Amino acid sequence: MEQITQKPAFVHTLLKGVGQIMLQENSFTGLLFLIGIFYGSVPMGIGAILSVCCGTMTAKILKYNHDEIKQGLYGFSAALVGVALPFYFEPVIATWVAVVIGSALATIIQHFFIVKKIPVYTLPFILVTWLVLYIFHQVYPVPVSTLLTSHTSIGYNFAAAARGFGQVIFQGALFSGIVFFIGVFVNTPIAALYALAASVLGALLATCFSIPTDTIEMGLFGYNAVLCAIVFAGTDKMDGIWVFLATTFAVAIALFMSTYSLTQLTFPFVAATWITLTIKHFSLKYVVKPA
Repeated sequence: MEQITQKPAFVHTLLKGVGQIMLQENSFTGLLFLIGIFYGSVPMGIGAILSVCCGTMTAKILKYNHDEIKQGLYGFSAALVGVALPFYFEPVIATWVAVVIGSALATIIQHFFIVKKIPVYTLPFILVTWLVLYIFHQVYPVPVSTLLTSHTSIGYNFAAAARGFGQVIFQGALFSGIVFFIGVFVNTPIAALYALAASVLGALLATCFSIPTDTIEMGLFGYNAVLCAIVFAGTDKMDGIWVFLATTFAVAIALFMSTYSLTQLTFPFVAATWITLTIKHFSLKYVVKPA
């Protein structure tokens, strides 16, 4: 009887790990994310499930904090690794081996920063994916995925903003973006609305720098903004300012990286969030005086 009750709990933990990709500790949100991923690509969906299982099991085997595991904190970076690698490379044996090893490594890195109480968000996923990209391009060549060269029908309107949600998890389809938006909305409505506005803002800022229209409409300058907005969303009057600042920083960093053809992943989000958190800390400490 105890084993039966543990199985659903473990599934909820895995789904929360997927939901935590957008900072949502909600198993239903994670389920919606998986639906959106599978809609875009079956190999990427399989990669997400495999990697979140590997990441969570790594945390359990290494006896990390039980509550942190239940919250899905050791699943989201691993899950992103599992989605990213089938996106960049054909689903051959080497890719799946890298998914397993990479998700475990991302979990270990995540634990290091959690113990140090350093908010790194998706940095473990970024570091692991950069490493695998280098190995598979320079050391042990693996065929490039056809997803990189596939084309998606696009149009400039709400779809561009919705795709900002989709691109957080490497999905260019409008359906996936809408499902991801709903996934965030059912758990944190204000975060979803802020994120939608930030995705629009990211696209508008990108147009000021003559970025190709197709790139903008695919949500490639919206997804880092979406994550920034989710971090800073709230009911305080200043929250909108922090969302605006973080989004602006994220777009600026993304523009800089694209100029040098650097693989961005979610690094603009992480860097922009660090910068904004630093500004927020000092403004509250030295500028805003207690009444």
